[in-house]
Amino acid sequence: MVACAACPANARAARPGTTTVIAHAATISNGARPAGTAGTAGTAGTAGTTSSAASSSSESPVPVAPSNRPPAGRRLSSDRVLAIASALPKMRAVRAGYRGSYAGAYLKGPGRWQVSFFTANGSQEIGQVIIADASGRVLEQWTGFQVAWTMARGYPGAFGRHVNSLYVWLPMCLLFVLPFVDFRRPFSLLHLDLLALLSFSVSLAFFNHADIYASVPLAYPPLLYLLARMLALLWSGRRRPRLHLLVPAPWLALGLVFLVAFRITLNVTDSNVIDVGYAGVIGAERIVDGKSLYGSYPSDNEHGDTYGPVNYAAYVPFEQIFGWSGTWDDLSAAHAAAIVFDLLAIGLLFLLGRRVRGPTLGLALAYAWAAYPFTLYALESNSDDALVAVLVLATLLVASSPPARGAFAALAGMTKFAPLALVPVLATHRLAPSRRGRALQLLAFATAFAATIALLAILAFAHDSLHTFIQRTIVYQADRGSPFSVWGLYGGLRGVQTAFAGAAIALAVMLAVVPRRGDLVGLAAACAAILIAVQLCIDHWFYLYIPWFFGLAMLALLGVRAVPTAPEPAPEPASGSARSRPLAGAVSS
Repeated sequence: MVACAACPANARAARPGTTTVIAHAATISNGARPAGTAGTAGTAGTAGTTSSAASSSSESPVPVAPSNRPPAGRRLSSDRVLAIASALPKMRAVRAGYRGSYAGAYLKGPGRWQVSFFTANGSQEIGQVIIADASGRVLEQWTGFQVAWTMARGYPGAFGRHVNSLYVWLPMCLLFVLPFVDFRRPFSLLHLDLLALLSFSVSLAFFNHADIYASVPLAYPPLLYLLARMLALLWSGRRRPRLHLLVPAPWLALGLVFLVAFRITLNVTDSNVIDVGYAGVIGAERIVDGKSLYGSYPSDNEHGDTYGPVNYAAYVPFEQIFGWSGTWDDLSAAHAAAIVFDLLAIGLLFLLGRRVRGPTLGLALAYAWAAYPFTLYALESNSDDALVAVLVLATLLVASSPPARGAFAALAGMTKFAPLALVPVLATHRLAPSRRGRALQLLAFATAFAATIALLAILAFAHDSLHTFIQRTIVYQADRGSPFSVWGLYGGLRGVQTAFAGAAIALAVMLAVVPRRGDLVGLAAACAAILIAVQLCIDHWFYLYIPWFFGLAMLALLGVRAVPTAPEPAPEPASGSARSRPLAGAVSS
């Protein structure tokens, strides 16, 4: 919520000695602007978001003093809109729980009024009504968390624009599943896996209709199912049928080319930049100009500095090429960055698949990313979430080299902080059987990881202190609540959430030390399981986070079914007994 400095001018909207809090209806927390508005929003972090002041004065609420005379250019008076809003059963019900609550009237852009209801001391906005000036019709009415969290109101096109339309979403779902359907094995577990990945669509449908009490809990069953499947793949020794493609590989390649062209075209012609992409451009400009990377961000993205320095550095080339006007405009740099991140993810999945099982698997993985509707959802929102996936996938691609693995693990962790949970399992991947070999590999990983963190610290702390960095990132994210998790939506579950967080930590450590599959398929399954476990226990969860683990999950699900075309490189031979016991990271199934 945003403190509105103009509110004291309204006798009913502010009282002496109180602070009036306004949640702008045009502002979408976690980043998006409703289609057709000029409002802006706050930022999304790994743990939650808050709203921020609208950048356009035309959409910012303008207080109107009590009067029975309409303001210039308006049909209704402030007294009339207050009476309309106060008579609504929903507002009467919420006010009944707050003795002494009061209302204030505001002009809300051309042709609309906003009526806000506040607690007696003015510290909390408890209800909000939007009224059409021409007809007196109530357009919107909100209570509870939907007052402050405007992203919970289901504004059309706020995230992903027309990707949410059924004529786009359903064909994408069909294209995603169709190549992997095996009619000879209708009860194949892979069919259920693919449906689980698509089942987030049910939650999204409720989210788009502003039914958060349905959308939030519906996101957890597929997360839990996928977590269980990733863990099962780590220790399953059962032989699996060969990967069956319904269409020939050349057709799949043509489909991939079509989908890539479609995604880029849709991004250029029909996508919006949410606050996350906007923050990347702001940070890139500050790096180039030698300004402080943390603190003093523009008022329309006040908390855009809540990410690691890699996030902002990744936008530098695009900001240099396309520039930035200094306002939340079309942001061509953010569009270009999102497209490149998306293409990199597709390319990395192809390379990983080719390395694991040959070009057919690589093609299948690249196609899966291009056809999956939630990766398109992230692309159309022009967020930085594909960058997280890119750096994690790149870490797997260089997994055979401990120093490279350590460097990329640091880069991924210092983009958004969730991938730091992968460090233990990445450090112990395919350790050598000999004690000396293991020690050298761990030392190489740790040295590269620490050196990369040190270099990034120079970027982060060139103009900021460690205290500022921690306060603007970790502390800010930890202190924000959110209704977009079961923990924030229902409340009173702090003990259960703590238990889930402890389980996620234990899982990250266990997968680092317990023998499991030691190939790239096993590493992908382990990393996907850890990222999903982290997402299960955070305060703020959103659909843009699905791409973080999607590529890993697909590599695990398809990789175990394909027939190897060539053996993977064996770990360093033991200097001692050839029968030494496998350690963490060794193949155990």
